[in-house]
Amino acid sequence: MTRGRPRQFDPDAALDHALALFARDGFEKASVQELAERMAICKPSLYAAYGNKETLFIEALRRYAAQGAEQRAALLNNEPDGRRAVEALLRMTATEVTRGETAGCLIVSEAAATPSGYPPAVRDAVASALASGAAQLRARLVRAQREGDLDAAMDVDALTTYFSTVMVGMTVQARNGTTSAQLCAAASVAMSVWSGASAESAMHRRDR
Repeated sequence: MTRGRPRQFDPDAALDHALALFARDGFEKASVQELAERMAICKPSLYAAYGNKETLFIEALRRYAAQGAEQRAALLNNEPDGRRAVEALLRMTATEVTRGETAGCLIVSEAAATPSGYPPAVRDAVASALASGAAQLRARLVRAQREGDLDAAMDVDALTTYFSTVMVGMTVQARNGTTSAQLCAAASVAMSVWSGASAESAMHRRDR
């Protein structure tokens, strides 16, 4: 009797399906059986490919974080004006966390929900993803300060924490039904803390 060939699957597509389930249910509630069904593979194949649910979640989270990092990099680096770049990031966040069936950000949701009983590798992966996003934001604030778009007296570390907190809050609000338009309005208010360079400094930059 001829054995059937093992089912082949697209790893990227499979991770996307797993990611969608994790985004909806979270790491703890998503079952291996449902993950396998979503990924269109059998449970033994899931274990063979990823080892366990923890490893699958970490791979899906890294994929999600990498996609987000790429979006943020394009937005923050391509906009020459620092203030407009950061406001665009807040507005993009407002749009993204209210999009589709699973409102919110997977990284933020897991950071808020991750209990001490979670596997340490899962907690570390979530913390690393959060830190990476904050580092991108901080780098853009440093650049804005260097280029004169942000006043030199502004505390970059405090601003990074502040804007990161605003974006985390957007996920919480989105989970409770706040609309993209409402969050974009909040983003505009949040930007009121921005203090630009002095008029003399700005003039000096233009004359160089």
